[in-house]
Amino acid sequence: MAYVLPRLLTKKDVDSAIKSTVDKVLVLRFGRETDAVCLQLDEILAKNQMKVSKMADMFIVDVDAVPVYTSYFDITLIPATIFFFNGQHIKVDWSTPDHTKFIGSFRNSQDFIDVVEVIFRGAMKGKLMVTSPLDPANVPKYSLLYKDF
Repeated sequence: MAYVLPRLLTKKDVDSAIKSTVDKVLVLRFGRETDAVCLQLDEILAKNQMKVSKMADMFIVDVDAVPVYTSYFDITLIPATIFFFNGQHIKVDWSTPDHTKFIGSFRNSQDFIDVVEVIFRGAMKGKLMVTSPLDPANVPKYSLLYKDF
């Protein structure tokens, strides 16, 4: 199902998508085609593309093709889903230490639709951070490791 979603292959493509998406949530899935969890997430995104088409545009970004954004957003675990609205990075309080991205796959289609709707409604009101509508038990847990240099 991942073949249904458009791909952004270069930094210029990602920049263009961020700048040109107006009054819609931009969903960027960072990952690899060979990863099983990425494929699971891609299936959820593809199945719901038409359902959220008035609220969101979705793209797939290969972490190896765009290392600038991979390092900028500190994408160490994949898949990572990042949301934008009118060129602004929208943060979501997932009840995890990192509010900049969603790590892993959504449990089901309804979880994804709920997240897009909350982000869209919040962003239309000018919010740059919204609270996740998901049950914290449905959000994948991981630990952040900080290095001292």
